[in-house]
Amino acid sequence: MILLQPAQTILSAALAYAEEKKLKPLAVVVLDSRGALKISAAQDGTSLKRTEIALGKANGALALGMGSRGLMARAESQGYFIAAATAAIGGSLVPVPGGVLIKQEGAIIGVVGISGDTSDNDEAAAKAGIEAAGFVADGG
Repeated sequence: MILLQPAQTILSAALAYAEEKKLKPLAVVVLDSRGALKISAAQDGTSLKRTEIALGKANGALALGMGSRGLMARAESQGYFIAAATAAIGGSLVPVPGGVLIKQEGAIIGVVGISGDTSDNDEAAAKAGIEAAGFVADGG
């Protein structure tokens, strides 16, 4: 399970990546392997509900054990499954890139969800944060 200090590193590194790449303002959430919130932040100027979208990317990835890029592929080929899974986890599943599993020695120890820029850029920022903390990023 991811601890608070590495979660803080992930958050800081993801936001530093966003600033370096001049991305739109991001909302970032880091959950542990149980789905408990470890840390969250929204940059100044982040549009309304971005944190909820980031949380939906993270929750979906963790609930189904695959990064949200993989969930997007499943949504395209198995829309009924993703709709049912969304209902099963209380509606908090957003099947687009930006929900990235945090792995250590092959085990899922947490997840990052980011929203605010394009989905591809959200995912890139998440991966940058995870890798900066010394973990493996799995976007799906």
